[in-house]
Amino acid sequence: MRKLLLGVAFAMIASVAQADFTMIVPQKPGGGTSVWAEIVAKELEKYLGEKINITHIPGARDIPGFDTWHNEMRNDDKVIMVSHGGNGVSFLQENVAYDYRQYESIGLMNLNIIAGKQIGVDLDYGGIRFAAGSGMVPEAFAMTMLVCGPDKTIDEYVQCFKENVTWVSGMSGSERRLAFRRGELNGTRENPAAYKKHVEQDENAEIWFHHGILQADGTHADDPNYPGYQFEELFFKRWGSRPSGAFYDAYKLVKSFRDGMQKALWVNKDNPNAKKLQDALTDMSNNPQSRSIIEKKVGKYEWKIGADGNAHRDTLMTLVTVEALEDLVYFNTNALGLKSLFKVELGLK
Repeated sequence: MRKLLLGVAFAMIASVAQADFTMIVPQKPGGGTSVWAEIVAKELEKYLGEKINITHIPGARDIPGFDTWHNEMRNDDKVIMVSHGGNGVSFLQENVAYDYRQYESIGLMNLNIIAGKQIGVDLDYGGIRFAAGSGMVPEAFAMTMLVCGPDKTIDEYVQCFKENVTWVSGMSGSERRLAFRRGELNGTRENPAAYKKHVEQDENAEIWFHHGILQADGTHADDPNYPGYQFEELFFKRWGSRPSGAFYDAYKLVKSFRDGMQKALWVNKDNPNAKKLQDALTDMSNNPQSRSIIEKKVGKYEWKIGADGNAHRDTLMTLVTVEALEDLVYFNTNALGLKSLFKVELGLK
């Protein structure tokens, strides 16, 4: 099936006009990144002056699309890769071919993930019922620290998680959202667009926490769309100190890669069309009408384009340490039951 999908994708790319650009989206149509890519491509065309076609290459955890672009398409000057937060998490803990350090950033939106809860339920004290999934790893870290407090060993955090969180496996996105509306789950999380659509409209739901917006120095700032709910600030109110230590560093690593890479556009280094694409994206992001169309869907978040996108990637790489990777894999394996690879070589570079 995968070979058939790849064959169809290559045929589609070969069939478009030579002047057209192609965006590779590593998931099926209808997914969050697919919808975002469709909106951005439609707006970007207005400033690029050329058609942008979208090709979907889905697969397990959205890895095959990115790997295929890296191995077989990135030297095509008219092909753009659309990556998202799940690719960022996989880069840290799975055997993937792609490597952000080898690419030129066209641009990205510096986004966030928002966690919601049932109104009136104080989940900071335990009793959490939450849908499992590799995309929920940062939420698992955050809720563990909120409930369990500072100065714990990794094994103590694993045990505390198991005592306070019911981690429900096997739910699709639609099943997870339905279970939350019914009250079968009392916590949930969504990207900004999905949060606006699925949680803000729920009269029985309210915000729990968010992860903050990555800054150039590696810190995180409050989200102006959801002020006052940043994890670090809620932790301080609950425990009287700032989160710190190895477990927090592992959380900071995985949440930063997932949220900071949620919606990003890449080409290969030395792509002759890079500046043209970056200039068009700059014009799009500065146009009030185009910006309004995108912000209506996802909220008001900053674009980082060209050199700023590359610097954002470089900031993320400073968070990668051997200890943070080791604790990430240990918690994934022993608390969440996720298969994870300890990629020590990332922390040594």
